[in-house]
Amino acid sequence: MSASVLFDDLGPRGQRNVRIGSVVGGLFVLALIAVGLQRMGTNGQLEGDRWAILFDTRTGVPQSLGKALVATLQVAAIAMLFATLLGAALSFGRLSDRALLRLPVTIVVEFFRAIPLVILILFLFLGARPVLGLDLSRFWTLVLGLVLYNMAVLCEIIRAGILSIDRGQSEAAYAIGMRKSQVMVSILLPQAVRRMLPALVSQLVVLLKDTSLGFIIAYPELLQQARNIINFFGSQYSLQLYVAAAGIYIIVNFLLSTIAHQLEKRVNSSRKVAAGSTVMAGANEDQTLTAVAIDRG
Repeated sequence: MSASVLFDDLGPRGQRNVRIGSVVGGLFVLALIAVGLQRMGTNGQLEGDRWAILFDTRTGVPQSLGKALVATLQVAAIAMLFATLLGAALSFGRLSDRALLRLPVTIVVEFFRAIPLVILILFLFLGARPVLGLDLSRFWTLVLGLVLYNMAVLCEIIRAGILSIDRGQSEAAYAIGMRKSQVMVSILLPQAVRRMLPALVSQLVVLLKDTSLGFIIAYPELLQQARNIINFFGSQYSLQLYVAAAGIYIIVNFLLSTIAHQLEKRVNSSRKVAAGSTVMAGANEDQTLTAVAIDRG
């Protein structure tokens, strides 16, 4: 019987076809890479002098990219913090039984989810002062745009995680006299965090990559700084600097995903330990009751 509900397991012929397809696809990708490298070599893009600019401190390029990385991480860290806190608060509002709270929160969430992030950042930069009376720097313009958009997305992620918990747990908590706020914070949210952690981390990674949209308001993040360096040294270094910026994004996102994976493993392991302790305690209690019953017998 198939172990999968959605499709049957592959037979010998199907497995052989998959292996052949994988080999053919891999060779095709390698051929594309080889052609790309050959074209790059023909155009002189693989020359050592062009790549040396990324590591030569005399040019100031490594220092500039380092400062841009710090600026990017500052925006991302603050936006992640406020977007997560506001997203959690909005998710509680969307789950409220009071329509006067639930409906306005729903409108806010759907509004900011529907607006493209680029338009939101441009509006805050160009229209915040004349329309809203706010004098925002480029830093806070980018942070606010990321927070407003991502808080709406994180709100839905958190709300879905809470709704995925079995209703019997909340009903049992209500039965012993707990208030809804206590049930939400003490019972539902800790369990929902484990379920929504992968989606939560994925959205935070997207937030980090979206800091590159700061180039439209000339905020000195990685992409904007790479463009500034290209304008200074010349377009012959475009490939090298864009590859460097992309590589930095990949490394930072990989580290973020790794940290989240380790956190998830620790949470799951602590949960298993707690469950094992509960089982052992129950077994010891059963043994004690059995011993007492034998003695009385």
